[in-house]
Amino acid sequence: MNDTSPGIRIRPGGPADAPAVLDMLDAAVAWMNARGNTEQWGTTPYSRKPGGVARVERYLTENDPHIAEWDGVPVGAVVLDDGPSPQMPVPPAGEPERYVRLLVSDRRHAGRSIGARLLAHAAEEARQAGVGLLRVDCWAGGGGALVAFYVRNGFCPTESFMAGSWPGQVLARRLG
Repeated sequence: MNDTSPGIRIRPGGPADAPAVLDMLDAAVAWMNARGNTEQWGTTPYSRKPGGVARVERYLTENDPHIAEWDGVPVGAVVLDDGPSPQMPVPPAGEPERYVRLLVSDRRHAGRSIGARLLAHAAEEARQAGVGLLRVDCWAGGGGALVAFYVRNGFCPTESFMAGSWPGQVLARRLG
C-alpha cells in the first residue's frame, strides 16, 4: 500500500535503506539531546552504539519495514513485527498482533505528520493481514510526551514496565 497524500509516498523498505534510517536515528538522538533528553536513547549517535548498525540491518531484512518518502527522499520509517522484541520485558499479546518495533522520522520534516502517516499505514497493513491488534512500546519518561503522541494516534496505554532504569509504556490499538 502506498500513501498517496501530497508529497508523501510509503513503500516497502529493505537493506538499501539502512544508511537513511541510521541518519534519521542519529539526527533524532542529537535533536533529543539538544532539548535536554539524554535518557530516552542516550547521547551516543545510534550508528555508533554497540550493535546499532546491526540492529537496523536486522530490522530491514528480518522484519517488515516501510519507508516514507517526501518527493523521493526517505523521511521516515516504521518497522513491524509479529510481537515485541525479546530484549524488552513486554509479554506477547496472546492473540495475533502486529508490533511497531521502530518508528522514526526525519526532524527536518517535522510538522508534516510523517509519524502519524506511518502509524496509519501500519494499521492498514495489519488490517490487510487480518490482524486486529497493533501494539507499540515506547519511552514513558520526559513527562509522557511520546505516550501522548501514540494516544493522539489511536493507541491506548496498557501496561507500564521498567527496562533497567528506562521507564516504558506498552500501548495498543484495536483495528476494526
